[in-house]
Amino acid sequence: MADLSGFPYAEVQFDSGGGVLGGTDAVRALAGQADVTDLWVFGHGWNNDADGARQLYGALAASLRAVFDSGAVPALAGRRPAIAGTIWPSKQFADLVASGSHTAAVVAPESDGARVLAGVQRMRAVFPGPQAQRTLDRASALVPKLPNQEPARAEFAESLRSLVSPAAASPDDASTEMFAVSGDILMSRLARPPAPAPARAGGAWDAATNLLNYLTFYEMKARAGTVGTLGLAPLLSELTRPGLRLHLVGHSFGARLVTAAAGALTGDKAVSTLSLLQGAFSQYGFADNWGTGRPGYFRPVIDRHRVTGPMLITYTVNDVLLGIAYALASRVAGDFNADLVAPGGATDLYGALGHNGALNTPEAVPATLLPVGGAYSWRPGAPHNLLSDQFISGHSDVAGQQVAYALLSGSV
Repeated sequence: MADLSGFPYAEVQFDSGGGVLGGTDAVRALAGQADVTDLWVFGHGWNNDADGARQLYGALAASLRAVFDSGAVPALAGRRPAIAGTIWPSKQFADLVASGSHTAAVVAPESDGARVLAGVQRMRAVFPGPQAQRTLDRASALVPKLPNQEPARAEFAESLRSLVSPAAASPDDASTEMFAVSGDILMSRLARPPAPAPARAGGAWDAATNLLNYLTFYEMKARAGTVGTLGLAPLLSELTRPGLRLHLVGHSFGARLVTAAAGALTGDKAVSTLSLLQGAFSQYGFADNWGTGRPGYFRPVIDRHRVTGPMLITYTVNDVLLGIAYALASRVAGDFNADLVAPGGATDLYGALGHNGALNTPEAVPATLLPVGGAYSWRPGAPHNLLSDQFISGHSDVAGQQVAYALLSGSV
């Protein structure tokens, strides 16, 4: 049995369709150890290889160990936690400089074509099939024509859009609209940077890069949901035994993965806690009504009581990455009113859980991520919006001891 900062550790790997590549026996054996009282199941996000995921898990485990051994949560005395890591094929978000972030640099015009072409090339790892590779060949050939030929821009958008399935489309991230409009309209809407960026005027090159980013976001969203539903949920459903507490922890798209897994548990099974660290899904994911009477996609997790203890949601305006991702949704939907406020912010129709917390969710508890030793008041089954500006500096800064303390405090 492996060891991670003194915790027993096992690892399970899934393919993009949720199929198991290995490790389920080790996770079952770990959960079956009679002295293991708590099994922490980790899900990673925008990492493009297993090593990146393991580095995140190691850093978070080290913080958990430090807080656990400090005695800051006295009620955990005598408990024996273990950790199960999930590995799934994800892809890092594309070039933020090209996307017009708040810290964007000026990109010289002569480099724009090369930048977009490199973005198309990166998509080959996301869509490795033969037909997809031919589609990407065609998209690459269209790149030099993008600035001056509208038909080329339309074909570029429509060919790349054909790589993704509409099965995961939903209105809360504008992906239903992405499939509904023509390629030329889509490129026109994406021709502006997804956040105020005076150094950039937008245009065909930004439209192309924004499209590549949005499609990568969409594919990873779809993949995370599939792996959670078809891969992790069946395994978790086998692990329940008297005395074992299951705690799901997901970062970025891993938050979507573990939430999908909780929602897909069989029968009346539930997990003890669900912790979403800078979650890359809609701020309305748990909403009872986010528009025209529609509940959020993950509303059944609350309604069906799939989490018996607290649900922890870290969120911060420091997460520029999620702010940009959901500002792109506003572009796709043709909603430029967000430019007048904060693109991707809480007043924007399209915003991320990890940027704004769970909105339109009556059960949500407003709270703050506290220093180690702080006093939390947890409510069973309720999402807790933990404002994390003080301790989380960006999208991947989720392994600090303050986060670990919140996780352990909520697990009591």
